[in-house]
Amino acid sequence: MNEQIEVPTVRVFIALAPPDGAKEELAQELRQYYDTYPGMRWNRIEDWHITLAFLGEVPTATVPRLHAPLARLAGTRRPVELALRGAGCFDERVLWSGIDGDLEGLHLLATEVRAVAKECGVAFEDRPLRPHLTLARSRRDDPSSAVKAAAGLAAFTGSPWRAERLHLVGSNFGRGPGPIRYRDIDAWSLSGGGIEGGSDTPSGRTEA
Repeated sequence: MNEQIEVPTVRVFIALAPPDGAKEELAQELRQYYDTYPGMRWNRIEDWHITLAFLGEVPTATVPRLHAPLARLAGTRRPVELALRGAGCFDERVLWSGIDGDLEGLHLLATEVRAVAKECGVAFEDRPLRPHLTLARSRRDDPSSAVKAAAGLAAFTGSPWRAERLHLVGSNFGRGPGPIRYRDIDAWSLSGGGIEGGSDTPSGRTEA
């Protein structure tokens, strides 16, 4: 995104992202559902992510405090072996893909990420981690599409992949009925030793 707008707060979360190959596997499976359920708000596949910690509205001036501690954490943690598997719904409206693989490692990373945020003075609702990848949202007057799509995707089994980067993501725009706009604030390699710097090319993102 190119917008340069000063805002007092930014909506922030910390996440992992599947690699392109894993996303394309699931995207191929989803293509039939795009036509079957056109009224659903489908997330852009390039923006799919697995949230480790949703920090909510954070003062913009506070965000820089997260960079160095998250970089240090990422530099001490190895990639997490995961896979996309199955599907389900939240509140019969939010369609998601399930996460399989090293869930113990995923939960440990989430716990450490949340500890970093708290040490940086960020107050947030520390809900239990429910690993998933949000795919779409149905409209309030459509109580069945997400449920039906989840049933059709229940048997999906994706290939294993490695989550190799930790992403700090922010959202300032599109909080109305349209797409929610996200951008990578920074990202760091899970390098398993030694501290790596920030992302080489932070990218703008838009997620439905």
